[in-house]
Amino acid sequence: MSESLQEGQGGSEVVRSEGITVAERYLGKLCERSFLSLWSYPGVYRDQGKDSDKGDGKEVCDLLVIFENHILIFSDKDCHFADSGNLEQDWGRWYKKTIRKSAEQLWGAERWIKQFPNRLFLDRQCKNPFPIALPVAQHAIFHRIVVAHDAARRCHEVLGGSGSLMLNNRVIGNAHLSRPFTIGQIDPARGFVHVFDDTTLDIVMNTLDTISDFTQYLTKKEQFLSTDKVVQAAGEEELLAVYLHDLNREGEHDFIIDGNYDVLSFAEGFWDSFVRSPERQAQNKSNRVSYAWDTLIERFVSHAMTGTQYFTSGRPLSEQEKMFRFLAREPRTRRRALAISLREMLERSVHSRSPWEARVMLSSNVGDPLYVFLILKRKPDISDEEYREVRVQLLSNYCRVAKHKYPQAKDIIGIATEDGSPQRRSEDLFYLDASDWNADREQRAREIQQRLGILKEVKPTMNREYEYPVDHTGKPRRRTPSRNSPCPCGSGERFKRCHGKGPLDKRDKQ
Repeated sequence: MSESLQEGQGGSEVVRSEGITVAERYLGKLCERSFLSLWSYPGVYRDQGKDSDKGDGKEVCDLLVIFENHILIFSDKDCHFADSGNLEQDWGRWYKKTIRKSAEQLWGAERWIKQFPNRLFLDRQCKNPFPIALPVAQHAIFHRIVVAHDAARRCHEVLGGSGSLMLNNRVIGNAHLSRPFTIGQIDPARGFVHVFDDTTLDIVMNTLDTISDFTQYLTKKEQFLSTDKVVQAAGEEELLAVYLHDLNREGEHDFIIDGNYDVLSFAEGFWDSFVRSPERQAQNKSNRVSYAWDTLIERFVSHAMTGTQYFTSGRPLSEQEKMFRFLAREPRTRRRALAISLREMLERSVHSRSPWEARVMLSSNVGDPLYVFLILKRKPDISDEEYREVRVQLLSNYCRVAKHKYPQAKDIIGIATEDGSPQRRSEDLFYLDASDWNADREQRAREIQQRLGILKEVKPTMNREYEYPVDHTGKPRRRTPSRNSPCPCGSGERFKRCHGKGPLDKRDKQ
């Protein structure tokens, strides 16, 4: 399948809501930036009780995000936090009409989605069905999120600090009413509910701004707060800083606490220390290039959602979504590595005499795709249509040969574009499902490689991209894999015995 940012064949257009209130529109923009437009939908409705074409459906939630098995349900409430002189009373009333009411909406939305996944719509009239497929109910992972406004203002007035609500997992149910500015477990029997306020909404979503990074944090946080240990935190941001500090054995961020304690308390200061650290500052600077990957996804997705793809298989958006999902699944650090690789190819292509150039990016983890990047120069004597057809075919050939060269690859994504910096740039996206590779397809891939002479000498990109490019002292980390680590090509050999041979050996002996 090939997709392009160029306008061309028409198709059905997905019309999305923008939210009703200012707060809802702001939440929609945050979520669209982090989760991207194909997977993030403000104002989702159900057709319950709708008897005629003139009637309206009922709102399911303020915002819904669907990505793979993850279903994120948002309820946004902007209620005034009064100041009557009785803090406990004011808090209790605000909690009931804001957090408790939002939680009820989330649980209700979850029930409807489980029972009627095919009765979700993007408009009040319930004429535009939800455009992408929902996961099977027994495999779905629900994340319930309340966005509660105005508490941060009042909390700052009373307690100072950032104004973020405190966390205490032993405050359960109605116990919240007598604990101002403290959030625990609203009703554990009905599912964990995350609560973000005006302070922490921006912090969490600006720090964990990919679907993978965000959902992993929510999952780990829920597990951490659902244990028998008492966990207290001065605010969500302090808990986030603890989470980002360490990695577990699987190389994932997690809440790793040395020692056996019954009570864990995280005071103010963890987040501020993290923000000021050399690691975080270097990370922010290095991540700038990664947003080119987000832009690339949005350009492909935009044309799929508006029906303006240049080439298309004609399959509905719900089927095309699988291909886009591979790109959007990549966490922020991996996006940085992919964007750097594409940028390097474009920069080098300006002075290259070769008509085209290709690069292979190996999978970071089991189940991740293998990427093939292709730069093809335009010839002045051929039409745009001819150029695009040649480029798509060449990209397809490269992906098939990549499967032959790297047989462990199950999913192969090809991305092609022009060289240098043309006035008018286009990209093609190709997906090869190689999970059912057989002898005939393998033979054709061999013949393509022999006929075109492609991917015979090209080695996969091996640079390691660290989440934090420097250590706590500000010293840069080494970007190449260690000599004794497994080779990223998936051969099973150590790096020094595989793609680490040659110049690296000499350099390390000096």
